[in-house]
Amino acid sequence: MQQQEQKGRAGDWQAFSVAATGTFMATLDAGIVNTALPIVAHGFAASLQEIQWAVAGYLLVISCLLPLFGRMGDMYGRRRMYTLGFVVFIVASMLCGAAPSLWTLIAARVLQGVGAAMLMSNGPAIIMAAFPGATRGRALGIIGMTVALGSLAGPGLGGLLIQSFGWRSVFYVNLPIGLAGLWLTRRFLPPVERLHDESLDLPGALLFAVGMTGLLLVMTHGHDWGWTSPQVLICMALALVAFPWFVSWERRTSQPMIDLSLFSIWPFFSGNVVAFLSFMSMFSNAILLPFYLQDQLHLTPLMTGIVLSSLPMAMAVAAPVSGYLSERINFATLTTLGLAVMSAGLLGQSLLRPETALWRVFLGQMVLGVGVGIFMSPNNNSVLSSAPQNKIGLVGGFLALVRNVGMVSGIATAMTVFGAAQGRAMALGLDPSECFFAGFRAALSAGAVFSGLAACLSLYRRSMFHTKPAHEHHLVHKDP
Repeated sequence: MQQQEQKGRAGDWQAFSVAATGTFMATLDAGIVNTALPIVAHGFAASLQEIQWAVAGYLLVISCLLPLFGRMGDMYGRRRMYTLGFVVFIVASMLCGAAPSLWTLIAARVLQGVGAAMLMSNGPAIIMAAFPGATRGRALGIIGMTVALGSLAGPGLGGLLIQSFGWRSVFYVNLPIGLAGLWLTRRFLPPVERLHDESLDLPGALLFAVGMTGLLLVMTHGHDWGWTSPQVLICMALALVAFPWFVSWERRTSQPMIDLSLFSIWPFFSGNVVAFLSFMSMFSNAILLPFYLQDQLHLTPLMTGIVLSSLPMAMAVAAPVSGYLSERINFATLTTLGLAVMSAGLLGQSLLRPETALWRVFLGQMVLGVGVGIFMSPNNNSVLSSAPQNKIGLVGGFLALVRNVGMVSGIATAMTVFGAAQGRAMALGLDPSECFFAGFRAALSAGAVFSGLAACLSLYRRSMFHTKPAHEHHLVHKDP
């Protein structure tokens, strides 16, 4: 008994290794695949509009399935869902590597997204169960470092693999990592009995998937399809019909996929809103800075990758420190500080010019990375700690969903603001470089506004929870 108590206080780092492996594989894969897209497009003689579905299809299926798989993890156990997630991801990676055509590759990427959704939705719940007390903050901080390291290694490893073995190797690299994760899952996660008194809400899952598909297609393609095009209007109508119907259904059914009462818990609701705004702000920089580096500074792809890697490098340092501090001080102090640093970093990046020294770009990226690292771990800790323990898989899935939708929304907003500001500059007869910087400044300034708004909301959260670190502000926590 004493050993069990000590283990509970110290945390279960063996179970943590399972979640960390899944997280690292998913983030590494994203960076590697993005690096390979131009080569894949050339190999299949595909256009940019066609090849982007290899990414869009992957993100779309993840966003549609995250709450469902989080709920299934609550019902059937993390061990089952994580095992299945690794198996699906491994098989899909093999199919991606062997794909004979572009559309076969896209179909395999969709299947890969199914496996990724199983892993993403249940990883936070594994950490919550393994670290039930004060050490949870440092565990989430190290997960933040794992995300950063995966993002950091992806582009470089992708370039090395493509140069040495061709683009198909970027998918095969998932096999040893996935097999290691599968072994760790079977070795260290305990089996859990199925909750026989609960049922899966398949109608709710279907309505949610239809609404999310319509919404994400509007945000992803509204700019290039045209915001008043028939495709966008149809997708928008799908979302406007499906989401209210979904909410109505969830209120009536006895076993809802998403328990809407969670949104009455202020740390859960506000933490997700803040996370959404932070990812929107982050991705205004992520989508536009490569164009600045390559089109305005004329850097090589390798040098561009090195500059971009400074953000996850700074995040890898800041995230575990912030996670450790979140065990001791008010979580909202850290989230507010992180968001304020992000806002300042984006404002600084919005001032970049063709003559700006490269060290200044590095510095701006590192400031952003520090801000992201400070913000992420305590915010995740506060959201996960606020929810009932028997719904923690659903909460983890919802956090991942907010991250994905925030990224897509940030990219869509940045490109829309960039296009509008650039168009105004062109109408004034400015040269192409000045037109680019007009759009660049407007988009990154909009990103700074989003993170500034999030900082204000986080400051308000601090006034409500002014004495407790994240792991102590439980509102409804006990299993029935």
